[in-house]
Amino acid sequence: MPERSNADRVLTARELNRALLARQHLLEPSAGTIPKTLAALGGLQAQYAPSMYVGLWSRMAAFERDALTRALERRSVVQATLMRVTIHLVAKRDFWPFALATRAARRELWLRSQRAGADAAQMQALAALVRERLAQTGQISRKELDQLVGKQHTIGVGLWIDLVRVPPAGTWARRRADLFAAAEDRVGPQPEMTAEDAASELVRSYLAGFGPASRSDVASYTGLPRRELAPAVERLRLRTFRSADGEELLDVPRAALPDPEQPAPVRYLPTWDATLLVHARRARILPEEHRPKIFHVRNPHSEATFLVDGAVAGTWKHRDGKIELHPFHKLDRATQRELRAEADRLATFHA
Repeated sequence: MPERSNADRVLTARELNRALLARQHLLEPSAGTIPKTLAALGGLQAQYAPSMYVGLWSRMAAFERDALTRALERRSVVQATLMRVTIHLVAKRDFWPFALATRAARRELWLRSQRAGADAAQMQALAALVRERLAQTGQISRKELDQLVGKQHTIGVGLWIDLVRVPPAGTWARRRADLFAAAEDRVGPQPEMTAEDAASELVRSYLAGFGPASRSDVASYTGLPRRELAPAVERLRLRTFRSADGEELLDVPRAALPDPEQPAPVRYLPTWDATLLVHARRARILPEEHRPKIFHVRNPHSEATFLVDGAVAGTWKHRDGKIELHPFHKLDRATQRELRAEADRLATFHA
């Protein structure tokens, strides 16, 4: 149940910016393990496999590319379709709570948006076929899934049987995430946890990684309907604040609220970094005048960006062994030097 001790405190956009940067380890890099870091972040979006590597490189001290591939192979982290029917990289411990919390919402979203004319009963029957195949083979490729259930049902069937991506598919070396296994086999059996308890855990994780945030922000990121969000929030002990426009902001107790004047170092972010999505809009990491340059219909993969003083100041590309910078405005020489030094590190990471 939300606490009221901070209910009248108004947080400025600058305070929310520094809070989000701190919790996403974009002020100070994480010195923890990959699973521990992912748990603190609430996971990373991973539609494009290299993005999760760059996302961790920007957030972790001394991160090595092969370390993430090894973590996937050792199953301490998991790559799967979760919130908003989007591929995420999460710590093993978070997979089942996130999957159970979002299962019904993901199915409803797919049934509303798909054009195959399938209903829930048909999808359950197709999932049974996949489950039977996996019992025989242990894993299944995207091509085999297409043949077994039909291309129009391949994405949807993974919402009726919990599937995870199996390395080397979906890694830096082999970027196409086209090999799957049953979550029960890769991650372990589904725990004795209700969907309601799982939803509360997902909300807590989101607020720890992205808060303080409004109920609308939580719904936008998790994909949970508002009718399910209210009881999930009420089961948690939270603190509350207000935004500059008077909206209630929820937060977990004792989470970081750094000095708004704390300097923010330059940072390079991958495509589809979750800090730039609309659920985090109030933190102004992506200034609204630049949003159409990053997300637009002609570029479904978005753009990789760099931050200056905690805000997107341009885009970058790795080309011919170097990092090309495309700033949105003129940068002072000190900032240019800082960006170039970090770009050299990023180019080495790509090599």
